[in-house]
Amino acid sequence: MTTGLELRSLITKSGELELSLASVTVPEPGPDQVVVKVQASPINPSDLGLLTGPADLAQAKTSGSGAGTKVTAPVPQTALPFLAARLDESMPVGNEGAGIVVQAGSSEAAQALMGKTVSMIGGAMYAQYRVLKATDCQPLPAGTTAAEGASWFVNPLTALGMTETMKREGHKALVHTAAASNLGQMLNKICLKDGIGLVNIVRSAEQAKLLKGIGAKHVVDSTAPTFLEDLTQALVETGATIAFDAIGGGKLPGQILTAMEMAINKTAKTYSRYGSSVHKQVYIYGGLDTGPTILNRSYGMIWGVGGWLLTPFLMKIGRPEQVRLRERVVAELKTTFASHYTKTVSLTEALQLDNLHAYAKRATGEKYLIDPSKG
Repeated sequence: MTTGLELRSLITKSGELELSLASVTVPEPGPDQVVVKVQASPINPSDLGLLTGPADLAQAKTSGSGAGTKVTAPVPQTALPFLAARLDESMPVGNEGAGIVVQAGSSEAAQALMGKTVSMIGGAMYAQYRVLKATDCQPLPAGTTAAEGASWFVNPLTALGMTETMKREGHKALVHTAAASNLGQMLNKICLKDGIGLVNIVRSAEQAKLLKGIGAKHVVDSTAPTFLEDLTQALVETGATIAFDAIGGGKLPGQILTAMEMAINKTAKTYSRYGSSVHKQVYIYGGLDTGPTILNRSYGMIWGVGGWLLTPFLMKIGRPEQVRLRERVVAELKTTFASHYTKTVSLTEALQLDNLHAYAKRATGEKYLIDPSKG
């Protein structure tokens, strides 16, 4: 019987994060299941929410070595009521990954995957082996490595989900924040290929240079003294009236709505004390800033701020549309949807404090990949 290591995250009722590696038995696959030897799994911001949660990693301590490594860190007492459903429960981590199918169930769909390199979705990917349904695996084209296919789901489908949402809600161009990220670079390539206007908001001149280097047309730096004027001008040129914000907290969502209203009013024929009649929408899909979202209402009455998540969006569009988007990702995996990684680590290296501190920074353009088969 095969066993393998699996990375686990536990938050105790007393308020302590515990990260460790558990030895688990790999079950025999059912008729419609396969066993995948995991070779690559990215660390996305959505993974960090489960991996480390609100723990104070500045106070993290490590003990043991190798497969016996354990990391502990305090969790603020104020955060515990929001974590009630996971307290004292050891939870596997990792939304997506890729690897090779080493065992397959008896069904035709499962047998067709035997020996193939596949991408996967379904959680618990920071593990040496993963058992899951054949339908949750995406066969990768010949010559594609697990590392190239590891980030096939979350970022690519989120980026495509943004352009699909834009079209479905009647907008013609969009705004994206923290736009130099892996996801942001993908979104630029999609918009360039599909002829969609995109306004990129970044937080440094270096990030602006990076995006312009891959062909981005409209890039504005939120740290520049002329930010609001630059943003308004980019909105005039693109006509963007929907935004996807990865930052969440602070003034930025309100600033985007204000600039949208200013851009619309530049071509308004008549004045209305209620503001423009054009709907302006900001969707918050991330939490790089966990502070309050500040809205200074200077953009009329026709606007919205809400949350956006990939899974509910996919459920809304249904299986046929999901398949269409997935097929596009696989076809453009080495071009539009290519991911770049700062460092590849093993399961034990993933628990080293210097690496944990690096993930916690959530720095734009710094993405880590776990290879559970390493070491």
